[in-house]
Amino acid sequence: MRIIDYNDNHVYNYGSSTPVKFLPVPSAVTVGSYDGVHRGHRKIIARMAAVAQSRGLRSVVVTFEPHPRRVLEGEVSGPLGLLTTLDEKVALLEAECVDLLVLVRFTPDFALRSSDDFIRNFLVGLLGAKSIIVGYDHAFGRDRSGSRETLERLGSELDVAVEVVDEVLIGNEHFSSTKIRELLENGMIEKANEFLGSPYMITGTVVDGEKRGREIGFPTVNLKLIDSNKLLPHSGVYLAQTVIDDLSYKALMNIGVRPTLSSAALLSLEAHILGYSGNLYGTIIRFDLLKFIREERKFQNLDELKYQIEKDKKTVELYC
Repeated sequence: MRIIDYNDNHVYNYGSSTPVKFLPVPSAVTVGSYDGVHRGHRKIIARMAAVAQSRGLRSVVVTFEPHPRRVLEGEVSGPLGLLTTLDEKVALLEAECVDLLVLVRFTPDFALRSSDDFIRNFLVGLLGAKSIIVGYDHAFGRDRSGSRETLERLGSELDVAVEVVDEVLIGNEHFSSTKIRELLENGMIEKANEFLGSPYMITGTVVDGEKRGREIGFPTVNLKLIDSNKLLPHSGVYLAQTVIDDLSYKALMNIGVRPTLSSAALLSLEAHILGYSGNLYGTIIRFDLLKFIREERKFQNLDELKYQIEKDKKTVELYC
């Protein structure tokens, strides 16, 4: 999958600061924030890819960075609660096997573009859209003023096929990114993962900690989130999985304030990786959360804490 940045009317290869020449190629295109790349999003992307294959078109996903809410809502109070960081979203979209991912750098100027301008000059003029596939609740352009009717009108004028994908239901349940956030905030990680279609990810840089876990026989890696706007699920202990040097490891991840080991009441992320003893300081590592094990609580002493961690560890070891 090729990835390009679109910023201030220029095109860049992802990770480069040098503009490149970019010519339109007949394409099937879908557009969205795609936070979480959940099962509803994947249905839209899969339909777009199928249209591209059937018509001999390039398959293109257009998404936005940063999330439009960060620009449109100005200085929001607290984290946005994103389901995916940019790198997590890119990794999930790469798994969908599309030809081109376009990262539109969402700026105040870009937010002022009308739906007509965006469709006519960006999707069709720059990308070469011959087919546009969107979700049932999608809206284009400034103030989300571009409706399905706008898209269909312009599609007819520009000879572009337009298709709107119906809502996805899981067990007759309606769901959305908002619903997934609610599940995560309530510790319902397995249900959230069902709606996502893959495990919820936590990505961070391994930083130096107090090494209290090492003192009680359970060394941990301490994480600093890559993006402070990432949604952290309900505090507690989770069964997680990570990959280090192409090897998969189970882990116990604690999200919370570590009430037994610290009196500072500062939120922390730490994980005990079963069977791993190397040095990871300074590296970026991703954990997939698989199961909520228990609530975080304060123990009377370290022996009581160690006993509970041993029980948690056995739960992890028995998980298939």
